[in-house]
Amino acid sequence: MQFLLYTLFFVSALLLILVILVQEGKGGGLGGALGGAGSETFGVRAGGVNKVTFVIFLVFALSAMSLHWTSEDSNSGSALEFNNTAQPIPAPEAPQQ
Repeated sequence: MQFLLYTLFFVSALLLILVILVQEGKGGGLGGALGGAGSETFGVRAGGVNKVTFVIFLVFALSAMSLHWTSEDSNSGSALEFNNTAQPIPAPEAPQQ
């Protein structure tokens, strides 16, 4: 199950990067630099590309959350919790003259 989720996560991340880079923005974007292949591939309308991008984003976000929920360490703590049990580092001694 974990392998399937990791595979889905990484594939959706790569697809999301590629689809975003191919989209033509207000300034032309990378799609124009590649000879306009993105506009021919995805059609003339940008609405379909926006829907595809949103679907890939949903797959990416849901797979990330599923990986967290199925992890053994998902309830082990928070990154926002501070560990106060650490000992302070002693200051270096001054050289004697």
